[in-house]
Amino acid sequence: MKFAIFGTGGTGAVLGTYLSLAGNDVTFIARGEKLAALKEHGLTLRTAHRGDIVLPTVNACAANDYSDKPDVIFVCVKYYSLSDAVAFVAQAANENTLVIPILNVYGTGEIMQRDLPHVACLDGCIYVFAYGEKPGIYAQPQAILRVFFGFRPGQDKRLADKAAALEKILQAADIKGHFSQNIRRDALQKFAFVSPMGAAGLYCHAKSDDFKHDGEPRRMFVGLVKEIVAIGAALGLTFEKDLVEVGLNMLDAFKPGLMTSMQRDIASGHESEFDGLVTSVVRLGERLNVPTPLYKKIAENFRP
Repeated sequence: MKFAIFGTGGTGAVLGTYLSLAGNDVTFIARGEKLAALKEHGLTLRTAHRGDIVLPTVNACAANDYSDKPDVIFVCVKYYSLSDAVAFVAQAANENTLVIPILNVYGTGEIMQRDLPHVACLDGCIYVFAYGEKPGIYAQPQAILRVFFGFRPGQDKRLADKAAALEKILQAADIKGHFSQNIRRDALQKFAFVSPMGAAGLYCHAKSDDFKHDGEPRRMFVGLVKEIVAIGAALGLTFEKDLVEVGLNMLDAFKPGLMTSMQRDIASGHESEFDGLVTSVVRLGERLNVPTPLYKKIAENFRP
């Protein structure tokens, strides 16, 4: 398959690197210093479990210069750049392209679909911890790399065979790919980790090691997860596992000193996903008549 990776931050770099190593046709869509570095020096991914992975040359171009029609577009930008992703997909995709947003924010595929009615915009999510050290050089300090994607209920599934083939391609690239038959549940389950960790970490000024013992960050994380679970119940979603236990196990496995991308963005004065990861939960809770007191507390007391 032919892949376009829209957004070459940590997530896009990891995904594109693994796919490239497995022999797939991958083009990184980037801009500015990132694009210049990729063209001149290729891509270096520093991992804790595979050592340094160096791609001396990669296919990379600006969005406006991409003229191909890929089989799959992975959208790997931050939530606040979603309009740029929609514009790229409108230009690059055709009726045979699978568009898979793997943003941190829940329900992104459905949001994109409203502006792209003739393109197959699935929903998706990714479990990965990665970030850019500088243009062209990225770090993956945790080995976890899992991608879920799937069609929403009632969505046209004419590309289901391609989605099933994509699952096998991901797995062959050492990516735990899952063609989900219940993507709303699976995506919300991932959101029920990344949103509470980011929100609690931001509010409590906490890093990953601060969540490993009893204290305000860990207790707030548990409370936020429970609010997401209540929203899931209101949406008619049933989780197969205890999401509090799942989330705490993941936190306990993290290396010390790590922060979420939202925390890093806000700390550096950049635009962040605060609206998508925090205030969107408050809005969803109000729409479903589900109380979200902890999310409201964070939304009201922390306005980046």
